[in-house]
Amino acid sequence: MRKIDLCLSSEGSEVILATSSDEKHPPENIIDGNPETFWTTTGMFPQEFIICFHKHVRIERLIIQSYFVQTLKIEKSTSKEPVDFEQWIEKEYHENNSKGIKRGINLQGQKIKQPAN
Repeated sequence: MRKIDLCLSSEGSEVILATSSDEKHPPENIIDGNPETFWTTTGMFPQEFIICFHKHVRIERLIIQSYFVQTLKIEKSTSKEPVDFEQWIEKEYHENNSKGIKRGINLQGQKIKQPAN
């Protein structure tokens, strides 16, 4: 059975908020599926983005590629609107990641879903 990357815009996901944007490296690059594109931030303060799944999803694994990240926090919401977030994962990283580090986070099939109307 082929695994589907549910975080791709081609699968219906959407970046609905980002705290930083650069016209050459916009937030939409996060979910475009192209390993040559990326989202860049100012680095001035903690950055965040929200990806909306427009259907029920079961997340088994996240792959994050980042530079200079010291703390990664992932929150989830089961609301139809982007509200009422609860902390899901928090990871501290102490290594020098100036060359970019790709990290896999195993979530063991935890479910994020939106309630019915």
